[in-house]
Amino acid sequence: MSAIITLSLLAILVLYLGIFKLRNALLSVSLIGLMAALVFELRLWNEEAEPIFNGMVLFDKFSLAFSILIIFITGLILLLSKGYFDKISANIAEYYALIIFSLTGALLVVSFHNLSMLFIGIEIMSVALYILAGIRKKDLASNEASLKYFLMGAFSTGFLLFGIALLYGASASFDLTEIKNYVTTNSGQLPAMFYAGILFLIVGLAFKVGAAPFHFWTPDVYDGSPILVTTFMSTVVKTAAFAGFLRLFITCFDQLQSFWVPILLVMIIITLFIGNISALVQLSFKRMLAYSSISHAGYMLFAILNMGVQASGAMLVYAAAYSVASVLAFAVLIVVKRNRGSEHFEAFNGLGKSNPLMALVLTLSMLSLAGIPLTAGFIGKFMMFSEALSNLHIALVVLAAINAAIGIFYYFHVIINMYFREAEINDQISIDMNYKTVLFIAAALTLILGIYPDFLTHLI
Repeated sequence: MSAIITLSLLAILVLYLGIFKLRNALLSVSLIGLMAALVFELRLWNEEAEPIFNGMVLFDKFSLAFSILIIFITGLILLLSKGYFDKISANIAEYYALIIFSLTGALLVVSFHNLSMLFIGIEIMSVALYILAGIRKKDLASNEASLKYFLMGAFSTGFLLFGIALLYGASASFDLTEIKNYVTTNSGQLPAMFYAGILFLIVGLAFKVGAAPFHFWTPDVYDGSPILVTTFMSTVVKTAAFAGFLRLFITCFDQLQSFWVPILLVMIIITLFIGNISALVQLSFKRMLAYSSISHAGYMLFAILNMGVQASGAMLVYAAAYSVASVLAFAVLIVVKRNRGSEHFEAFNGLGKSNPLMALVLTLSMLSLAGIPLTAGFIGKFMMFSEALSNLHIALVVLAAINAAIGIFYYFHVIINMYFREAEINDQISIDMNYKTVLFIAAALTLILGIYPDFLTHLI
């Protein structure tokens, strides 16, 4: 809980720094605060985990592992913010504060032990993002993204809240352990209200993670938001939402798989095909990554579908691999757009000559997202597919493998542009030290996770 309190106070401190025009201290103070929160989470690692504050939150190894991951990814994203927010607004303190507030909500989502805390965490995480998506006030695309995100987010929150209310109406509790005991005690005699509650929860959470057929807000919101905000939404927010999704179902609904597994199977297949086929025809690199994030939501749903002993570890590895590769891709996109003024694939032409380092790390990112061996993305997909095969979902794995093959085509599009097409202008693209640091850390982790994933899988 110390990390959540630290981040809440940090966000307020950052706002005060903005009031007193100490903009040069914003990044350093934010990073120091994130490091403090990380230390607090690590200190809890070997302690006995029990629900605290009347069972509202539980800081077990599952929660701590995902919390450490999203804090670390947020730190990388903030490192990329140097010089980025300044070009959008003269007042940048609110950018940092809103990102930190959203991160605070994400920590609650991965640590909840009570359905009311899940709702509170999702709302804290989402409300800050509604503002961040539309923070470029004079940009029509940003305004559109904010409005769509707000409307769809409010709509999905209604489904989530109604599902929670129905579960409470049936079980008379918001506590996960109590709901689990209720399911065990009344197995085979659960009221229709309880099953309806599960359906509404699936719909609400599917909206949050961007899974089809509730994905339609994702491409426009990701495309219209500032690139760093899109990076945060597609990594930290998605990881937290999936961790909450997995915690809820693995704790409460394990005995009801015959009811919700067929629904999840259909969602996974639709999500994979819509995400990959749509990404295949995009002309914009950023919009391709947006549709790609939909397809990756389908792969991450495998962990919830399988719910075996290794499900938590598989989810952690896949989320880490996807997040690190996405940070790499978006970091390079920021630099390319800043220098060449475009997000289209053609903007990457000749990057292999003008900046071999950026071309190399972007290639590594694309290979990881495509699931090529010796990268983190391959290990993530391998673990998801292995669990599905062990649960005899053979047809699903075949369809997923076909989609992975489709993904190779659009991920290799940018690689071909970088190395085999000439740029219209032979410019030298330079990057500052912050970006070099992020690129080095993310690239190293992509390779380390791909070669030696055990240090993550054994954590949970």
